[in-house]
Amino acid sequence: MNPQIVIFAANGFLGRYLARHYQNQGREVVCVARSRDGWSGDGMFLEWDGKTLGPWALALEGAERVINLAGRNVNCRYDARNRREILESRIDSTRVIGQAISTCKIPPKLWINASSATFYRHAEDHGQDEWMGEPGEGFSVGVVQAWEEAFFAAAVPGATRKIALRIGMVLANEDGTVFDVLRHLTRRGLGGKMGKGSQRVSWIHMDDLLGSIDFLAADPLADGVFNLTTPEFPTNRELMQAFREQQGAPFGLPATELMLELGARLLKTETELVLKSRWADPRRLREAGFRWRWPHLDAALADLESRIGLEGFFRQPERRSAGVRIWTPGKRATASLR
Repeated sequence: MNPQIVIFAANGFLGRYLARHYQNQGREVVCVARSRDGWSGDGMFLEWDGKTLGPWALALEGAERVINLAGRNVNCRYDARNRREILESRIDSTRVIGQAISTCKIPPKLWINASSATFYRHAEDHGQDEWMGEPGEGFSVGVVQAWEEAFFAAAVPGATRKIALRIGMVLANEDGTVFDVLRHLTRRGLGGKMGKGSQRVSWIHMDDLLGSIDFLAADPLADGVFNLTTPEFPTNRELMQAFREQQGAPFGLPATELMLELGARLLKTETELVLKSRWADPRRLREAGFRWRWPHLDAALADLESRIGLEGFFRQPERRSAGVRIWTPGKRATASLR
């Protein structure tokens, strides 16, 4: 039997894809979550509260890899209660996983912790890579910084490799995801630019998210922070144009910042999620030799559209996109890499 893969928050959006991905490979997967809500997969399921040690910790003994995706959804208003839950759910879960690993007689070979590409400043001038990217300011950035600090500060055995994933906008064919929402807005004539439309969008196709995690797990020299995005960074205007072209929409009404703020209040979310310019360059992933299956937005959207209506959203496409467009970054300011 292969050493097991332990996924925390396996009943969430990314966790479900990862669990099915590994199960399709014949791997033994242990899923850990607060409840079974949203979970319908196979394999062992363990409950935890996200902050205290429990029987779940035994699953980490001798595990091949541990993947932590736990954290309250940020698609909400940033009031005092939500801010506290967003921060504490990430810090507490990371801290207690570190404690569990430190007690293992045979510690996991690899600990992967989720992070976010929102770590970087609002950038419209040039890309922000892992080596020289400039941290931003504000609540969301502070959460990411504290999250990564807790991860890298965790005292685990030297045999356990650590990788933090600064994940961009993930495109996948599933109800309620970014692709699903923007697709339906576009089909209703609302697929215009949001705000100024000049903000960059760092995105990645789900196939490449899964592929890049496997790629990094297989490389014993890969550790530290990695941006999980594609090497193509459209502006919001270009993103929405690509959706209109894909859907055959002749026009798309733009949304001003005021309109977005009013809508965000009604939907109980924050405009930062669409107005911040995230230009996270996957320099380390590119230099390590990873090849994207879907490096171009138009091909990625076409692929996801082709999967609609097919049984199961985990279907693997038969065709591949051609080539990889390499973006050449300009001059950057310096910053440290954990």
